[in-house]
Amino acid sequence: MPGKEDSVIRGQEWLIVLLIVLLIFGARKLPELARSLGASAKEFRKGVEAGSQDEQEMHQSDSTEVPE
Repeated sequence: MPGKEDSVIRGQEWLIVLLIVLLIFGARKLPELARSLGASAKEFRKGVEAGSQDEQEMHQSDSTEVPE
């Protein structure tokens, strides 16, 4: 049964992935691709934080309501 350490990508594998990406997209497209990936990650984090805050507010409003 494979352990967690079997599913971790190591340095050599990252290098192979980077070379494949470089071949597919070319050196000129990599900075643009990295920027768009970073912007997407930033927006995703914002969405997760906003959802977490909404959930906390919902739980707080539920606990402050007085049952009849």
